[in-house]
Amino acid sequence: MSFDPNIPATNAEATSAMFRAQFNGLKDLIDAVPTLNAAQVDSTNTLPQGSPANASVSVIGNTLHFSFDIPQGQEGLVGQDGAQGPPFAQAIVDSVTTLNPWESASVGVSFDGNSVRFTFGIPRGNDGNEGPQGISGSDGGQGTQGPPFANAVVDSVNTLNPGDAATVETSFDGNNVRFTFGIPRGQDGSAGNDGAPGEVSEAMLSSAINNAIGGTSANTNGVSTLDNTFADPEMEALRQKMNELIITLRR
Repeated sequence: MSFDPNIPATNAEATSAMFRAQFNGLKDLIDAVPTLNAAQVDSTNTLPQGSPANASVSVIGNTLHFSFDIPQGQEGLVGQDGAQGPPFAQAIVDSVTTLNPWESASVGVSFDGNSVRFTFGIPRGNDGNEGPQGISGSDGGQGTQGPPFANAVVDSVNTLNPGDAATVETSFDGNNVRFTFGIPRGQDGSAGNDGAPGEVSEAMLSSAINNAIGGTSANTNGVSTLDNTFADPEMEALRQKMNELIITLRR
């Protein structure tokens, strides 16, 4: 017998059988209520400002389901400006660490109150393939012995106008150091006084010739030697030969 809310009727005689049936009916209704063991929020919807909030509840199986409708809040007031931060002084690199080729590059940044501090991790490159054998030993491979330095060759000596700077050009053809000189001629001398007629002895002629020839070689004294050494052996040998030639031409 199921529960009847109309029993007992008004002024009716109550019996134990009547109440037993009603109590058994209530127990059946209580037993039929499902046991809830979970709660789930199905949706949360934002409503316009000023809309009333709403919540709906349902029971599906043993789960209590909720759906909420919540109006958005009013826009807040503009906050006050914060205090002036510390001045930025400098950027400091604390460390640079070499990583393996397969590792990813990394950078760490911190601020100690005055300086921005960096730490870098940089992967090294993979080892390259062995390069081909070089022909002069300067291209990264194990080069063969270069040709020997033979001698210095003067290709030309050009006469420049008085007052021009002396010049020297050099090149290397694989065996010889080659030079091209530009040497200014001397200023024209002033006309001398006419001397008394007389004979010129052999000694006087020889002295005059030697003085004239010796004076012209002094024109090369304006060419400076190369004083800075070169790391490359061939260039250093070239520099030494060039200085030797310049010094030899001086008087």
